[in-house]
Amino acid sequence: MASTTAALVWYLVIAGPGNGLIVLPSTFDKREQCTAAIAEYQRQPTPPGWSLQCVPSASPFADSSSAD
Repeated sequence: MASTTAALVWYLVIAGPGNGLIVLPSTFDKREQCTAAIAEYQRQPTPPGWSLQCVPSASPFADSSSAD
């Protein structure tokens, strides 16, 4: 019995002050890898107003080919 699973690619999205979003070009094969990268980043002081989030490839925020 074969199970069908979607292979998602995870992107690290940075939200900054002024509603700006940045999708980093690096991708992660697993969500755990992406969250580990966030945990490593948060070991240092984070500037006010900035946040990081892991977003799967199925998200509209992951399409970095769209024009500004």
